Amino acid sequence: MSGELQIFSGNANPALAHEICAYLGTKLGEATVSSFSDGEIRVKIEENVRGGDVFVVQSSCQPVNDSLMELLIIIDALKRSSANRITAVIPYFGYARQDRKDQPRVPISAKLVADLISTAGTDRVLTMDLHAGQIQGFFNVPVDHLYALPVLLDYITKQTVKVSDLVVVSPDAGGVERARAFAKRLEANLAIIDKRREGPNQTQIMNIIGDVAGKSALLLDDMIDTAGTIVKGAQACMDRGAREVWTACTHAVLTGPALDRIQQSCLKQVIVTNSIPLRGKEQICPKLHQLSVAPLLGEAIRRIHEDESVSSLFA
Repeated sequence: MSGELQIFSGNANPALAHEICAYLGTKLGEATVSSFSDGEIRVKIEENVRGGDVFVVQSSCQPVNDSLMELLIIIDALKRSSANRITAVIPYFGYARQDRKDQPRVPISAKLVADLISTAGTDRVLTMDLHAGQIQGFFNVPVDHLYALPVLLDYITKQTVKVSDLVVVSPDAGGVERARAFAKRLEANLAIIDKRREGPNQTQIMNIIGDVAGKSALLLDDMIDTAGTIVKGAQACMDRGAREVWTACTHAVLTGPALDRIQQSCLKQVIVTNSIPLRGKEQICPKLHQLSVAPLLGEAIRRIHEDESVSSLFA
């Protein structure tokens, strides 16, 4: 063990932090995380953390830059308060879509953010469903990369859909590995949507590889942003004879027209996790169903704190 277990949170997702604390049977650490009148982040740790094993729960969700700066400044405050070990628990890692130079003169923002988190004083990182797995290598500290797959699987298997009638659909070629792993666990068939991206947040469905006719199609992705990909993919499945279409994702980013698109789409249900909190009208959207990843993250935190193996949670 590395000192007393202590958990702190920024303003990005305090509800998830409280759920994690409830799972672990501890209380959330006291800290003031506010801002000055000009928008600068102000942080004060309100309790003793000297020698503690500290975990900071903070997704880099909207407002993304404020959430990221809160995380960095909280980590710096903890480091300067003599915490023994600091683990950044980042259920949703933002800037992950900019993980390579796919065009001339563009940044690799995921690497920059990883460097910022490491430089701030983080000793290790616990995150979930990175947009690209190789981002783990961008950090100069150990990274535990969890998957929400067990949480989503547990919910899907309790539904009335027969496995023999289910086909797991990857919305693009990049998500095939994720969809294949899900389909294997369910012993279901696999289909792939061949799409061509016309620009940022703009996609055009081209073709479906696999048979969805007469089936319940489950579109699986790591995140839903503007919902363009998912909605077009769902319609493509219906056009090719699917009986109904569900979708499941880990991170409900849901920006711009996403909610309207989901409500007006043919999707039966959109299953998401609370790695990002639902806000406003999202909380009452009848098609959105949110699952909690707090037990999964809480168990990972417990094992890290007690120096136990975390590998069984990576499945």
